[in-house]
Amino acid sequence: MKYGMNLLLWSGEVTDELMPVCEQLKEAGFDGVEVPMFNLDLDYANLGKQLDDLGLARTAVTIRNEDDNPISCDPAIRARGVELNKKTLDCCAAAGVETLVGPYHSAIGLFSGNGPTSDEWKWGVESMRATAEYAGTVGVKLGVEALNRFECYFLNAHGDSARFVREVDHPACGMMYDTFHSNIEEKSITEAIHAGGDKLIHIHISENDRSTPGKGGVNWQENFDAIKSSGYDGWLVIEAFGLALPEIAAATKIWRKMFDDELTLSREGLAFMKSEIEKRS
Repeated sequence: MKYGMNLLLWSGEVTDELMPVCEQLKEAGFDGVEVPMFNLDLDYANLGKQLDDLGLARTAVTIRNEDDNPISCDPAIRARGVELNKKTLDCCAAAGVETLVGPYHSAIGLFSGNGPTSDEWKWGVESMRATAEYAGTVGVKLGVEALNRFECYFLNAHGDSARFVREVDHPACGMMYDTFHSNIEEKSITEAIHAGGDKLIHIHISENDRSTPGKGGVNWQENFDAIKSSGYDGWLVIEAFGLALPEIAAATKIWRKMFDDELTLSREGLAFMKSEIEKRS
C-alpha cells in the first residue's frame, strides 16, 4: 500500500511556499502527495523536480465547472471540458503525476433538479473517452470520482462510477473510491468497494466531518475489511479540508476548522491508516 496526503488541506495550488510542508509530510512517513490542479499555468515541471528531490511520488486532483461541463447540452461547452481535461493531463505529465482523480466528469455544484438524462450519460461517456484516449498518450491514469448528492447529480454512487468507466472502456480510465461520499450514499460499503473490481485504482480516506480520519463516524472497520478483501493495494490518500479553499467552499461546505492543525491531522491520519492495514496484514 502507498500512503498520500492531499495538499488541498493547505491550498488550491502548490507553489514554492508549500515545499516546507511537503518536506514535513515526507518526514512524517508519507509516500506521496496529491496535487491540486486548478491553476494550469504553474510550472509543473519544476514542481515535479522539487517533489522528486524530496522523494515524494504524486497523484493529482481537478474539477470541472459550469462553463466547461463535459455533460452540457452545448457541444462547445463539452469540448471545452475535454480541452481542459487534456491540458490538466499535460500538467500531470510535466509533474510526473501517476493518476489524475476527481469529479471532472461533470460540473461540481451544478444541478438540473433531476438525475442524469440518457443524453447526459452519453455525452459524459464520450467526453471521458476522449479524455482517456489522451491520458493514454501522456502516460497518466484517470481515477473518476463519484460525489455525494449535495455536490453533483451525475455520479453519486460507486456502482455508477464502475458502470461509467466500463462504458468508457479504455485502459487509461479507472475509478476511485471515497469514504466520505460512501458514508452518505452507499447502502453497503463492501459492495461499493467491490463494485470497482480491476477498475478501482485510487482511494480517498476521508472522515465524515472532513477532518482527522479515525476520529469521526465513518464505519472504518467495514471500509478497511472491504479494502482488504477486494485485494486493493494502491494509494490510500487522506482528503481533509479546512478553511484554505474559499473558491470551493460552496461545494465542500467547510465553514469551521475541526482539527488542531494541519500537520497533526496528517500525522494522526497516517498512523491510523497504517494501523488499520497492519491489523489485516
